[in-house]
Amino acid sequence: MPDDRLAQQLSFLIEADRLKSVLRRTPLSDNSRLENSAEHSWHLALAALALGEYAPAGVNVARVLQLVVVHDLVEIDAGDTFAYDPAAHATKEERERVAADRLFGVLPPDQRATFRALWDEFEAHATSEARFAHALDRFQALLLNSQSGGGSWATHRVRRSQVLARMAPVQAALPSLWPYVLDVIDRACETGAIVRD
Repeated sequence: MPDDRLAQQLSFLIEADRLKSVLRRTPLSDNSRLENSAEHSWHLALAALALGEYAPAGVNVARVLQLVVVHDLVEIDAGDTFAYDPAAHATKEERERVAADRLFGVLPPDQRATFRALWDEFEAHATSEARFAHALDRFQALLLNSQSGGGSWATHRVRRSQVLARMAPVQAALPSLWPYVLDVIDRACETGAIVRD
C-alpha cells in the first residue's frame, strides 16, 4: 500500500493519462486521423529539443520542456479549445483555471504549487521560456497543417489573416522561423487550403 504522497502522485498520473483521449482539430502529418493532446504535448517537447537553438539567448530549454509538458493537462477537464473558434475562447480562461485547480490539486502540496506555477507561467507568457514555449505551440500546429494538405485550416475554411494573427507569437519569439511560416501560409493560400482575404 503506497503512502499518502505516493498515492497522490499515482492518482495524478492516472488522471494525466486521460489527456490521451482528448482530441484536437489538427490532423497528424499523414492526415490519417486527428492528434490527441498527449501526442501534441510530446511533439512540443520534442520540438523544444530540436529547435532549442533558435530560442532567444538565455532561454532555459529544460524549463521550456517543463512548461510544454504541463500546459495542456487542463484539457482533461476543459477540452481542447479550437484555435479559430471565438465563441469557445470566450469561456476558455475560466474553464481552464477551474481544471487547473482540480487537476493540480490531486498532487501533494509542494508539487501542486510547482505544477500550478508552471501552468501559470505558460499562460502568462511573461518569461522568455514561456514565450518560446507558446511560439512552439503555435508553430507545431502550422507544421502539421502544412504537411496534411491544409488540415484544420482547410476543414474550417480559415482565412489568411486568422493564421497570421495566430502565428504572431512565432514572429516575436522565433523570428528566424518567420520566413518559413510565411512561405507555408502563402503556399496554403495558393492551394486553397487557407482562404485569402
